[in-house]
Amino acid sequence: MYLLGILLTILLGTYFSWKLCCSPHEVSDTPVSNKTEEEVTTVYTPPTLYPFSIKDDNGDLSLKTNDNFNFEKSNLNFLTPISSNLDIEIDKLKDYLSSKQNKSVSITGYYTDGEKNDSPYPNLGLARANSVKNYFVNKGISSKIMNTFGQKNNEMIPDSLNVYHGPLNFKIAELKDDSDEINKLGAYIKANPIVLNFDTGEFKIDLTPEEKQEMADIVRYLDKVDGAMCLITGHTDSSGDAAINMGLGQGRADDAKKHLIKNGIPAGKIIATSKGETQPIADNNTEEGKAANRRTVITIK
Repeated sequence: MYLLGILLTILLGTYFSWKLCCSPHEVSDTPVSNKTEEEVTTVYTPPTLYPFSIKDDNGDLSLKTNDNFNFEKSNLNFLTPISSNLDIEIDKLKDYLSSKQNKSVSITGYYTDGEKNDSPYPNLGLARANSVKNYFVNKGISSKIMNTFGQKNNEMIPDSLNVYHGPLNFKIAELKDDSDEINKLGAYIKANPIVLNFDTGEFKIDLTPEEKQEMADIVRYLDKVDGAMCLITGHTDSSGDAAINMGLGQGRADDAKKHLIKNGIPAGKIIATSKGETQPIADNNTEEGKAANRRTVITIK
């Protein structure tokens, strides 16, 4: 009897074990994966670093430091302060150029297709080169011996803060006499000033690609010619009071001056004035004529 109870217990345990674990009603229909969990890896791409480097292949100048001028994405102004190491090399460059009368410096700024160009220059690279040129001028290097260029470089990679490190190239070359070219450029600028038109009471500078090239030409002329100035003149139509219109024209000219200063054109090279309603170029009795008269003219003198 005792053995029969043990046998019955074993049989019952086997039956319920099969019902609970192996019954077709309890078997999961979710397949068991044999794959191990894949690790998710992030590929780190280091930013492009361009050290400051300039060399005279026909002289005894060779300067280099790992520091350089850095620019935020879509920005023409370099980040400040710059390093003391970079400033030391720029002082050496100034001393070298001061001892030579036949040397020039070219500054080429880089830009990428992924950047937005809100500057008054044809491309952001040229704008960056001019920003650095202005710093060199403040350090005592004459703008007459400097030339600026822009070049697309889509291989540049910014850092995690969207900063490009040293997107520039510097070269020393022999100084060339370009006075005839500059004189022709000046004559062209005077014959083809930049004319910005506005709706009544409105002011907004939105230069076309052609006007941006003209602006770059004006900056080049200012760099090369002693005493040359950028002249901005505001004009209005004849609606309203003449004195108020004179002030409106001056306000537009001043706003244009502020815009150019913000974008790297030296304030000391700009004159802003107003002619109000006194110099119409079209009939103020028509809406089309009034629209043509509401203008700001940018040229040189």
